[in-house]
Amino acid sequence: MTALIFARRLSTGLLLASAVPAAMAQTTEADVPTNPLKDAYFGEQHVHTGVSMDAFIAGNRLSPDDAYRFAKGEEIMVNGSMHKIKRPLDFVAVTDHSEFMGEAYSLMNEGAPGYGDEVAVAFREAPDLETALGLYGKYVLAPLAGGGDPHPQFFQGEEAIKSTWQKNFEATEKHYEPGSFTTIHAYEWTSAPGGSNQHRNVFFRDANVPDKPFSSNEGADPEMLWAWMQTQRDDGKKVFAIPHNSNESKGLLFAEASLTGVPIGEEYAETRASMEPLIEMMQVKGNSEVVPNFWPNDEFADFENAVTIQKFNGRGFVKENFVRYGLGRGIKYRSQLGVNPFKYGFVGGTDSHNGTPSNVEEDNYKVGSHGLADRTAEVRATSMLEGEMLIADANPGALTAVWAESNTRGAIWDSMLAKETFATSGPRMKVRFFAGQGFAESYDSYDAMVSDGYAKGVPMGGDYSGSEAPQFLVWAMKDPIGPNLDRIQIIKGWYENGEMKDKVHDVVASGDRLQADGSVTPIDAPIDMKTGDFNTEKGDPELMTVWTDPEWDPAQEAFYYARVLQLPTARWTLYDELRAGVKYPDDVKRQLVERAWASPIWHEAD
Repeated sequence: MTALIFARRLSTGLLLASAVPAAMAQTTEADVPTNPLKDAYFGEQHVHTGVSMDAFIAGNRLSPDDAYRFAKGEEIMVNGSMHKIKRPLDFVAVTDHSEFMGEAYSLMNEGAPGYGDEVAVAFREAPDLETALGLYGKYVLAPLAGGGDPHPQFFQGEEAIKSTWQKNFEATEKHYEPGSFTTIHAYEWTSAPGGSNQHRNVFFRDANVPDKPFSSNEGADPEMLWAWMQTQRDDGKKVFAIPHNSNESKGLLFAEASLTGVPIGEEYAETRASMEPLIEMMQVKGNSEVVPNFWPNDEFADFENAVTIQKFNGRGFVKENFVRYGLGRGIKYRSQLGVNPFKYGFVGGTDSHNGTPSNVEEDNYKVGSHGLADRTAEVRATSMLEGEMLIADANPGALTAVWAESNTRGAIWDSMLAKETFATSGPRMKVRFFAGQGFAESYDSYDAMVSDGYAKGVPMGGDYSGSEAPQFLVWAMKDPIGPNLDRIQIIKGWYENGEMKDKVHDVVASGDRLQADGSVTPIDAPIDMKTGDFNTEKGDPELMTVWTDPEWDPAQEAFYYARVLQLPTARWTLYDELRAGVKYPDDVKRQLVERAWASPIWHEAD
């Protein structure tokens, strides 16, 4: 069971709200030292607690407070087992669904109005997932499908929504430690018309937030969300949104018309570009970059594609579902309209409904991500996520990394807005990516390289405006506890003679394996299938190069992004087999090539 159960009828009303008063005083961000060369901060931008009703139904009783403690490295009871992540995070945004947030107040807070209602008690005391899903179907989904009120009888109205949002606010303020651990006020707007994923996570820069979030109950069209966000900006609030799961969007996330059927024009493109600077590249329900059937020439396209999504809710894959297509369609719009509505930087997340931010290590995926639905190896080996996919096709999720001057809300939010971000499929590898002129072939120090990158170019997320072919300075460092790196690639997309095209360039490889013709000699570094151990001898811990596009054309609209590949490692399915003795089908992968994606740099032709 997932967030996609929240398909919504279209509504016309918009909610305006006043700011919530600030909570207890914190150490100010101004007191935190800054690094003008910026540091990489790793965090979670997409996680659900028991406040999200679908997570509650699946057995999650953790609160945002619990989620923040888990993110800091505390051991927490998750689905009946004590669990913790290997390494604390730098920042977290809890993104509970705004839909049914009021119900959560009655379900989770003893003594709250509606807490003792017989239906609320039945929800809370459901002995198993089947019973819980039956109750959810009876009291929420059936009325929704019939055009009725989807709120169950214990719902206490708008004040209950405000009360839940306030409790989330207080937990977020309580755990903010500027310079050490950053929490971001956020939530998820969950619209899925016709089963098409149109979900957005909404992020506020500071504690100036509305007194309740805007949900798809009030407006299921993204344009309604953007209109509400504009009213918040007009009121002095700083907010942006991040779409996710384009792989489940039925071609609508990067469509050529709005949900109302109006062809995309300049005003729509400008609004969307303003409201949505980033897109989620990967999460538990799959990697949305590319799939092999539409990108057969990309030898690394077969990666956590979650192909069994196509068995549910009519979500067959089309090329328009994927991020690389969206980037290309964006530069085509730039050529046609003068505005790029899909000018996205990259983030990653989990979408975990366990209240466990960034539980992403493959060998630590012991409690799943969706409560009772996948909490044990025995269940994971034989079951499906309701309405989503086979559990064996899921993955632990991804990470967001932000290059920011300090570990503070302002610095992290500002860098996210500027798209100076990269996503990883779980490991904490680092990547820097600049485009400019006059870079050296090598540097005496990391700081000298980064200083040169900023002084002579633009970083990931930026626009290159020179008339000469840009030099791309790219650098990557391995995860300290992971294997060495295989290679760095630069993916170019361009618009030429009415066509969107793209090409993968290998620009540097470990062990001097890059050939003069641009190919890379394969590396033989298999994992140990009896232990899951990775190869520790091959590959390089650090890679760096300066690359120039040999087919540069200053008259072409183009984007470039870097993809870093590490040596193979064991997938969580192998660890399940080794530890629990379960057996996955033969076609389920046991190893994978983890990766990082640096946000694009664009060339916008005059």
